[in-house]
Amino acid sequence: MRGILRKLALTSCLMTATNSAPIDFRQQFVEFAIGQNALCFGEFKTKAGRLSPYFFNSGLFSDGASLAGLSRFYAQAALASGLKIDTIFGPAYKGITLAAGMAMALAEMGHNLPFCYNRKEAKDHGEGGLIVGAPLKGNVLIVDDVITDGASKRESVEMIRAAGATPVGVLIALDRQERGAKDGSTLSAAQEFNQMYGVPVIAVATLGDILAFLARQPGETDKLVKIQAYRAQYGAALQPK
Repeated sequence: MRGILRKLALTSCLMTATNSAPIDFRQQFVEFAIGQNALCFGEFKTKAGRLSPYFFNSGLFSDGASLAGLSRFYAQAALASGLKIDTIFGPAYKGITLAAGMAMALAEMGHNLPFCYNRKEAKDHGEGGLIVGAPLKGNVLIVDDVITDGASKRESVEMIRAAGATPVGVLIALDRQERGAKDGSTLSAAQEFNQMYGVPVIAVATLGDILAFLARQPGETDKLVKIQAYRAQYGAALQPK
């Protein structure tokens, strides 16, 4: 019976990914993140020095239940992306638990994929090397929490290509869809990364999903208006699909 339920859940995910209807798991993720206090509203100073009306901190998915829930959302987003994935790679440090959790969630959905991660420094004894876990091969999905300047993702792409594998995407929890801090920039960090390396950045949810969620909630007009104003001031240019 449990196996049948898992197959039905996987079928539902795949059907959602191939239809034009909105993918409901993104709205569910926003609600989940708010419930875990990982997505907060107020006034927060960003790395770029901007005063943001919202803040996302993936480090607050810090117990077994919340990490398991987060991992299932990552798995759903990976399936919905339509990417052909052979290996999951989590860059140190936050990507390590995300890659492991997502691999377990995918296995429960009927997709048993190998995963690996890197050390910050090469090990010169035992098995040695920088990579721990499965070898980097085939089509590799990089899994991390967010993308800012893209430095760790750039290192991941270079590491994967050096191993003879192909980076097919970067999966993050939330895309703020916000212009970079450089003067004159109209692209978000995700868009700049895609433009520079030819690797798409996929998010479990985006700022647009947060706005859509708040628009459906009674009594949240103030938050909605503040985030809309922030987006009007700092939002990235929309790119053709």
